[in-house]
This record gives sequence, structure tokens and C-alpha cells, in this order.
Amino acid sequence: MEPVIHIQGLNHYFGQGQLRKQILFDLHARIEAGEIVIMTGPSGSGKTTLLTLIGALRSAQEGSLRVLGQELRHATKEQLIQIRRQTGYIFQAHNLLHALTARQNVQMALDLQPHLSQQEVRERVDAMLCAVGLGKHLDYYPHELSGGQKQRVAIARALVGHPKIVLADEPTAALDKKSGRDVVEIMRTLAREQGCTILIVTHDNRILDVADRIIHMEDGHLSETTLGISA
Repeated sequence: MEPVIHIQGLNHYFGQGQLRKQILFDLHARIEAGEIVIMTGPSGSGKTTLLTLIGALRSAQEGSLRVLGQELRHATKEQLIQIRRQTGYIFQAHNLLHALTARQNVQMALDLQPHLSQQEVRERVDAMLCAVGLGKHLDYYPHELSGGQKQRVAIARALVGHPKIVLADEPTAALDKKSGRDVVEIMRTLAREQGCTILIVTHDNRILDVADRIIHMEDGHLSETTLGISA
């Protein structure tokens, strides 16, 4: 079976001409269906760049990057959109819209699924917010929620569409120990139930044990730091 994410000889550059600088160097990695993989490494090492490439938020330049069986290098706009629709994104800054309630923020993730009725959307959104422990906060606005609660809304938004991949960039960076732990446990539980693959970028050593494997990015190079599939 083909990996959910398959990277072969991936290079990436920023800038043009004499200002062109290589950021990622000959990356190779395989991430299988249902795996939880954590990527560590210092700031500026290329972790977020790789995450945005995998999430089809940035164009692949050299090498091969296959996600859900689709080659992203030279992919069409429509093909990239299809990958994004099957991917849940969780960012360090939860990126909630302050004018919308928790329910409305999560509902946005289902707006591109016209086959769902309004009733189905509402039921799925409310069930997901209940699953992350916010059943009593459905109509709260972001300014009425704590940092941990905001991140739970972000997780609900990422998972409500039943994505095949979840990409999380420093999801616990702004949270205390307990809130951070709660957030990754919720991610792990819900993703296991939905059978999706999770890739987490983090500096938080407190959550490394949730991973099936850990990969490390250093100066644009990937290495495997635990037993598992060689990266």
C-alpha cells in the first residue's frame, strides 16, 4: 500500500537569482496511514516549510512529494484543492475568527461540503465540540475562551471534516502543561477514531510520547530519531 505521505529527493528554495537560498535538502520520508509522527528541530530548520508543502499550501519545486497518492509537484490547482479538502490544519495561533462563535468557527470547515444538509452540519459540529470538551461553550466567542479552549476549537475545526491527514504546527506552544497535554490527547483520540494520519511540528518535549515515530529536521535535512521507517 502506498504511504499517505511519500517524499523522495525533495529540495526547496526561497528567493530568486543571487538571493536564491536552499531551505530543504534532498528529503526522503514515508508516513503511513494512521501514523502519528512528530517532527522536531530548531527554529528556522525548515519544519514549517515542509509542513506547508505537504499541506499543498506551497508549491513543490524539486523532487517528488506524493500525498494521498497525488504527486504535488506540477499538480493542477484543482488537484491541490482536493488535497487541502482532505487535510486538517492546526496552527500555533489558533486562527479563530473573533466575530464568530465556537460553533460558527468549526462550521466553516464544512462549508465546502455541499452534500451535507444544514441539520447534518449542525449535528456534526456540535458533536465534535462536545468531543473536545466544549459542549457547554458552543456559542461562546473566542474572547470568552481560555487559550486551551481556543485550541480545542481549532482541533474541532480541523477534525470535523473527517480529514485523512492532520497537520499541526506547534499546537501546544502557547499552552500550559496540562492544557497542552489535553490538546494532544484529544487529537490522538479523535484521529485514531477517524483513522487519519497526524504530523505534528513541535518543540514541546512533554508530548513526544504520543508519537509512533519522531523525525528531526536540522538545517533543512531530515533524520529519524526513533525506531521505525527510515526517513
